[in-house]
Amino acid sequence: MFELNVVSNTPLTPLKDVDEVALQFLQSIGYLPKGYDPKTAARSVEDSVPYLMFMECFLKNMKRVWLVEEMTVKFGTTKPTIYRHLNKLKAIDILEEVDVERDGKSRKGYRIRYGDLKKAWSFTEANVEMAMESYRQTLEHMQKLVED
Repeated sequence: MFELNVVSNTPLTPLKDVDEVALQFLQSIGYLPKGYDPKTAARSVEDSVPYLMFMECFLKNMKRVWLVEEMTVKFGTTKPTIYRHLNKLKAIDILEEVDVERDGKSRKGYRIRYGDLKKAWSFTEANVEMAMESYRQTLEHMQKLVED
């Protein structure tokens, strides 16, 4: 299922701090809720698992494939927590599942689609366009039903 918050916004291009840009961006698209209050020892959103997972695993290492087990160890959390945040990123359609060979076994890992955030975002934009087209068709149908 594709899910993304779409709100009118001003580009964050004047900002020079990647953490500030990422935080505002991730909140605006709905990955991190505004007013996020971690229920862990995290002192701030920037110390939270979803933020660190996006920044340290996926943004700063776009080409690397991460296993869920690696992220649970890295962030000292549980698999369900990692999967919850992975599923949010997968719903935005910027992650891809990749089969990797680790410890002699084929395992499923995750990375930014194509190892390139701009290319990954093009999938998100295509999903938004398809969703908007579906809304338009539904509204046209609704109007026709009312007029008939």
